[in-house]
Amino acid sequence: MRTMSFFKYVLFSFVVMSFLSACVDHVAEEEELPNKDVAFEYSIVDESYVIDYYVGAQIKFVNTSYLSGTPTWDFDLGTEDEIVKGTINSDTVVIKYKVSGLRAVKLTVNNKTIEQPIFISDIKPILLLDSIEGALCEVLTTEVSFSVDLPNPENLDVVYSWTFPENTTDEKGDTITKFEGENPGKVRFGNVGSQFVKLNVTLGGRALEEVSLNVQVAYNKEVPTLYYAEKGGNIMALKLASDAPKDMKIEPFDMGVKSGQHPLNIVFADSSLYILDCGLQFTYVNDVDGVMGDGRIIVMSKDGSVVETMLSNVGGAAFDDPFYGYADKQNLYVGGRLTGFYKIGLKERNVTYSLNDYPYYVQNNTLGYYNKGTGYASMNACIGKVGDVWYWCKTNDGKGIIRFTDSDILKETAKDTDPKPAAGIALPGMDVKSFVYDKNSGAFYFALFGVARDGVYRCASIAELDNVSATNLVNYQCKTADDRALTLITEAGKGEGSSGEFIGICQMAIDESTGDVYFGLRSGDASMKSGVYRYNATSRVLESVIEGVNVYGVAINQNPSKLF
Repeated sequence: MRTMSFFKYVLFSFVVMSFLSACVDHVAEEEELPNKDVAFEYSIVDESYVIDYYVGAQIKFVNTSYLSGTPTWDFDLGTEDEIVKGTINSDTVVIKYKVSGLRAVKLTVNNKTIEQPIFISDIKPILLLDSIEGALCEVLTTEVSFSVDLPNPENLDVVYSWTFPENTTDEKGDTITKFEGENPGKVRFGNVGSQFVKLNVTLGGRALEEVSLNVQVAYNKEVPTLYYAEKGGNIMALKLASDAPKDMKIEPFDMGVKSGQHPLNIVFADSSLYILDCGLQFTYVNDVDGVMGDGRIIVMSKDGSVVETMLSNVGGAAFDDPFYGYADKQNLYVGGRLTGFYKIGLKERNVTYSLNDYPYYVQNNTLGYYNKGTGYASMNACIGKVGDVWYWCKTNDGKGIIRFTDSDILKETAKDTDPKPAAGIALPGMDVKSFVYDKNSGAFYFALFGVARDGVYRCASIAELDNVSATNLVNYQCKTADDRALTLITEAGKGEGSSGEFIGICQMAIDESTGDVYFGLRSGDASMKSGVYRYNATSRVLESVIEGVNVYGVAINQNPSKLF
């Protein structure tokens, strides 16, 4: 019994000591605590500017070191900066920096030094649009006013110079382009679109950086809205106002949302714009590991206030990047570079593309055209539906528009015995990049690229489309009022691709209220500028809408509105 009792005592002692040892091991020794030997704090003296460290503001530095001794400061001063209070050996020093930039402030006490970076911001006016009753700035009628927030810690003299866009009027109704003074009063805008008000401020004789304010000016009638993606720029929007007064300009709205690298298609559905960006690498690449993809689908609310990621293919296979798209009421159908297209619900957000999660809705080899008009490398272009028939543009290894219904899609690779879809191939052998169907008139429009047959074409009906051939193609070609056809860019290095990939007109959209067809033209004719064009359904001619911009995808919000 004594042996057992002794064993219990030893065991208990071992446990207790182990517990105490564990507790002691986790207590940091004094020298492991944060070192406060040398430290300092700083703050703004000027009560009006307690957050930002502006040029000209008085900044107080206080030595809070544990070490005793004479402090030595290095404030990284420039030739124009100054010490307002104290010296470099004082415990408290007030500094006024006169030049913006990053400063490395050092404090040394008893040969120990601490360094901390401080960014001094240049003074920049903040230009604000005052609240508008109804929150809508309407062309010609809505009066707007502005406020300026200007940090001025030294109370220097200020000179304000305003610049207003064309067709702006003041409270008296007089045209105003320039105004000198802090408050220009209320103004009205005479043009629709993004109207940029600019403000230049001189503070104490020094010119500050120019600031501008984008005022989104609505039309005074409800009309559809065209969206387009600028190369290297932003998503833009344009009111499709066909009855505007001659002296009123309908200018685009800058939505402030990046277009992406190659947004070949944009699709408007469910009150949102779906931006299909196939990424920087969209031409052929030998992506053997399937990791060179960099495309994504971005969803932008119709007014640009909300931007979300729908799908990303970053790090996936390059050919699976989102190139072309079409939407119905529930799904977005997305085509990659070659193989096929899949569908994704319009409400999906923040997903990563995988073939398992989003299997092909249809593939080149699951239609009866396979090896009988199309092949494995049949390159994709625009997709869409006319009634219950799919139209799928192809620009390589079987060119034209392949047509089929859902019942034509096979469950396995097509065999020689499988019949071709009854709808047949339209425009066989032709490079069809994009198309649009006018369900009201029945007209069918398409864009071609290729030697001697570039441009936009119109068939009065779907049935007429089947009569188009290389020999009579010219009869369907759309031209300008001076009888000129369009030339699409196909020059190597400028068309952003090679055979089958050139970006000349990569998407078309129809204004259902007028029948007008809109598209972005990348022109190959130096005498005809690139930009946004339309086919005027009334005059039956091609017209330039906006010149001097390179455009990828286009889409129309058919719901009439004054703004978006």
